[in-house]
Amino acid sequence: MKEFIRVAVLGLGRLGYWHAENLSTRIKGAKLEYVVDPVPGRAESVAKELAVPKWSLNIDDVLNDDQIDAVVIVTPTSTHAELIKKAARAKKHIFVEKPLTEYVHDADDVIKTIRENNIFCQVGFMRRFDPAYAEAKRRILAGDIGRPLYFKGMSRDGNIPPVEFIKNSGGIFLDLAIHEFDVARFLMGAEIKEVKSVGNILVHKFMAELNDADHANTYLTFDSGATGDIEASWIAPYGYDIRGEVVGTEGAIQIGTMQQHQVHILKRSGSNYDIIPDFPSKFQEAYLLEMEHFIDSLQKDQKPECDELDGKIALEIATAATKSFHTGKAITLPTYSSNKILN
Repeated sequence: MKEFIRVAVLGLGRLGYWHAENLSTRIKGAKLEYVVDPVPGRAESVAKELAVPKWSLNIDDVLNDDQIDAVVIVTPTSTHAELIKKAARAKKHIFVEKPLTEYVHDADDVIKTIRENNIFCQVGFMRRFDPAYAEAKRRILAGDIGRPLYFKGMSRDGNIPPVEFIKNSGGIFLDLAIHEFDVARFLMGAEIKEVKSVGNILVHKFMAELNDADHANTYLTFDSGATGDIEASWIAPYGYDIRGEVVGTEGAIQIGTMQQHQVHILKRSGSNYDIIPDFPSKFQEAYLLEMEHFIDSLQKDQKPECDELDGKIALEIATAATKSFHTGKAITLPTYSSNKILN
């Protein structure tokens, strides 16, 4: 087992910074050796703040450094395909934020390059590592609710990104609902074989120019015979609302809450509690746990959970859901074995 893994973080936006901070201060077995960002001053500032030995504006500096074992890619989606291939050829293990690639047709080439170079890759679907979702998976595998029959997922985010971001995000299914598509496979232990999507513009009128929706629903059919539905919405003025449910033959598991603190305020006018405001508050621990898993897997020389194939499948589902939304037709997905995701 390796004593530590030398890591570089590529991209120091909000999420890239969180990963850098976790790697430098909280994750045993990791040594953050390099940070990179093309914005002048950004990498230098983060390196100084987190006591990182090296920084650069150029990703190639990391790829040419033989001392670096792994890279964490937190760059724009449009850069993922080429960056992953370059990192794999440079023999760097890879953690990449979702989605794996911008387009499905790039995914096979990316996977081929990863595997030809014997590199491990983990895709950043952090909900699998969130304690509530992980416990739900454990209970399902233990048979607590019998055979899973129905999945219900909800992602409501009132913190809608800026227009310029949405223009390049791939739309509500690829940017927001994709987390639900992945965790649906994870919890149900089955592959999604068909999707049917609908969507509307209920509040954010500029979505019409983008041919997108601010509220969408996707209906799922699994290869196990189970079914499900997913709601994805940029309309949640009350906070950040992520919940899920799996109904089985012997019971049901409900996941998630809107409540941020276990404190209720009781007054004459009624009662209230703090609602989770945003995704950092909801999934802060999940981001830490997924990166701990990545580093631990590399130390043990074993394939991480949620790999490049999982990334491709989630991308295919999100792309099919988008196509269904635009065409009004149900879309059949490629056939995959469910064996990998049952464990």
